[in-house]
Amino acid sequence: MANQAKQEKIVLAYSGGLDTSVIIPWLKENYDYEVIAMAADVGQGEELEPLREKAIKTGASKIYIEDLKEEFVTDFIFPTLKSGAKYEGQYLLGTSFARPIIAKRLVEIAKKEGAVAIAHGATGKGNDQVRFELTVKALAPELKIIAPWRLWDIRSREDAIDYAQKRNIPLQSSRKDSYSMDRNIWHLSHEGLDLEDPANEPDYEKLLKLITPPEKAPDKPAYVELEFERGIPVKLNGAAPGPVALLTELNQIAGAHGVGILDMVENRLVGMKSRGVYETPAGTVLYAAHRELEYLCLDRETLHYKDLVAQKFAELVYFGQWYTPLRRAISTFVDSTQEHVTGKVRMKLYKGCAYPAGASSDYSLYSEALSTFGRDEVYNQKDAEGFINLFGLPLKVEALMKARHE
Repeated sequence: MANQAKQEKIVLAYSGGLDTSVIIPWLKENYDYEVIAMAADVGQGEELEPLREKAIKTGASKIYIEDLKEEFVTDFIFPTLKSGAKYEGQYLLGTSFARPIIAKRLVEIAKKEGAVAIAHGATGKGNDQVRFELTVKALAPELKIIAPWRLWDIRSREDAIDYAQKRNIPLQSSRKDSYSMDRNIWHLSHEGLDLEDPANEPDYEKLLKLITPPEKAPDKPAYVELEFERGIPVKLNGAAPGPVALLTELNQIAGAHGVGILDMVENRLVGMKSRGVYETPAGTVLYAAHRELEYLCLDRETLHYKDLVAQKFAELVYFGQWYTPLRRAISTFVDSTQEHVTGKVRMKLYKGCAYPAGASSDYSLYSEALSTFGRDEVYNQKDAEGFINLFGLPLKVEALMKARHE
């Protein structure tokens, strides 16, 4: 009992999936730590309570099951949405920004429990190891980090399944159907198996979980109205259900109409390329609607400069650098650009596509009086001549110089 009292503690990011299921006994077998599991509910749509019994049976002394959905949406998803960030112009960062909030809660529990280390199930080939560990370094640099995939003899999912079966650990994965999937309220990702060859077309009938294949989506389009306040979606079809419910409902509507599929080969932070299929129904609609409202409410220079910033923001999120001074600074800039991004956007959803179908805002910079092709009394077209002369002056000077040297 005396040794048990002095036993140091480690907190494990636990999902109950293949990797973390084998990590608990592996930690018990290879380290003299008391293992405390933490399962984060970030909207993966699964009942997490059964993990309590599973974690204890496989050797954990305790498990925390944490509902992080609302904090995830308001403090991580919406700030990224406001920025317009898309990694490599496409990926809506669903896995990327889920890792910092999970790691943040790991740190909080480690401090509460007096733990000396944290552990995670991210592989040594992926991005998640960086995202987890940079967050720990930023929030609790004194904690040790144990990453079993960089230490143990297990080299594949098949090896992990063997390890689990020898210890009678129940698994949902099988050797024939073991796509690596990550799900939360924002998206669902698929990697592995036939997707590892970029030449293979995904079998969407078998693969998709959130989205109806576009070919099977309804023949009649659906319209949704989104209302934003300072760049944040607050209403869906006139109702204000709260951030989690809004995303949940919009996922169902957009998914039913085939919206939000992305098949992408991306550049991982560690240097290799990987191929994944992402399902992001609500996110796809929200990005398009938010952008449409920005077209109305942002001046040209701010809109264009914000596009440059969005690319860097996406890299920071993808690379796990959420808790950095630069990310915080960019978020401050983004917040300032969103002061007047308030209004309504109507979106048309039809067989995999999300089209803007009208937008309005009290802060719109669009002026029909200025833009009209009809007669107006506001714009003097003669003024354009002087503008063109000045705007084109450098071109004229260069042309005259070239003429002198011919």
